[in-house]
Amino acid sequence: MIDILAHYHTSILTVGILAGLFLLQLIIADIALFLQKHQAGHPIEPDHTRFVFRAVRAHANTNESISIYILLLLFAVFSQANADWLAIFSGIYGFARLTHMCFYYCNVHLARSISFALSLAGLLGMLVTGLISWI
Repeated sequence: MIDILAHYHTSILTVGILAGLFLLQLIIADIALFLQKHQAGHPIEPDHTRFVFRAVRAHANTNESISIYILLLLFAVFSQANADWLAIFSGIYGFARLTHMCFYYCNVHLARSISFALSLAGLLGMLVTGLISWI
């Protein structure tokens, strides 16, 4: 088992980086909500002109895909997929999530959408990498 983990060290590092990014998004969203004196448990008005909405949505958007990332990573590792390709696609997903967050915070719609599409491409690449090992 330790050999497997050592073999996939780059992808595992990406998991840690994504966890840090996820935590950062949570903190930023919480601070934005606090500064806006938002009452807990009440919905946030959907308004892309307000940073607090964009901060909460950036976190929620990462939350929507992180479980897929983890499942695909586990699938690929336990399928003994090519570690280099898995690291590349895992890195693409991580980079795309980081840029998506930044573009969402700055309200840059097209770049945000491109980053989201790139994150999906990373996930698809992880899936294909895992599936190839079964052929």
